[in-house]
Amino acid sequence: MTEPVIGKLAKAIAAGGVYSAWVGVNEPQVAEALAREDFDAVTLDMQHGSVDLVGAARAILSVALAGKPSVVRVGVGDFAAASRMADAGAAGVIAPMINSVADARAFADFMKFPPLGRRSWGPRACAALSGFSGPAYLHEANAITLAIAMIETREGLDALDDILSVPGVDGVFVGPSDLSIALANGGTVEPRGAAVEAALDKIAEAVKRHGKFAGLFCFDGAQARAARQRGIAFTSISTDALLLRAAARAELEKARR
Repeated sequence: MTEPVIGKLAKAIAAGGVYSAWVGVNEPQVAEALAREDFDAVTLDMQHGSVDLVGAARAILSVALAGKPSVVRVGVGDFAAASRMADAGAAGVIAPMINSVADARAFADFMKFPPLGRRSWGPRACAALSGFSGPAYLHEANAITLAIAMIETREGLDALDDILSVPGVDGVFVGPSDLSIALANGGTVEPRGAAVEAALDKIAEAVKRHGKFAGLFCFDGAQARAARQRGIAFTSISTDALLLRAAARAELEKARR
């Protein structure tokens, strides 16, 4: 039997934090290869990456073979896909553009079983990957399958405390590029700029008040380390495409030097 992996994500976040790989290529071998490195988890991107429902479901199982949990970012408003990814064994789902309490409640409804939500019963792969089955899975799933709301607009930032107050929302994840565009009223994209940094301080303080966690898309390891030090528990480190290009450029530079 495959080692239970779903609960590892919630435990690692509670214990101090998670460094996640970020995969946009719709190929399970890429996700598995990164999972076999020292990442704590692998995030599969269905929003801006090419990962689809079938590719994500297969990648979740490939990552589980390496003993790691998967997180899936679904498309904007695609809460039905969020529920399907939970059934497929995702330890967490990131929902983009959560701008209001209504958005947060709709997301939680698809991610959590009653009494927190209205998730439909159909634990296809998730039961085996969690180590629970039947009523035991029903009773444990809400705690170990994380609903993570993205904060990346002015509206989302203004409603932050209300979003964090929604039962069933376990944490928030910052999309720094979109947030920078929103805070600049479309004037620029500056994901590491002062406006985003100030917003991160506000978010880090808010999650502490609510007993929840924050995450951040990070472009490199140094940024992820700095985010961890300011209390952001779930961070990505680069992407599959960026890592591939960086490695190619580094080796080509050595060859052509």
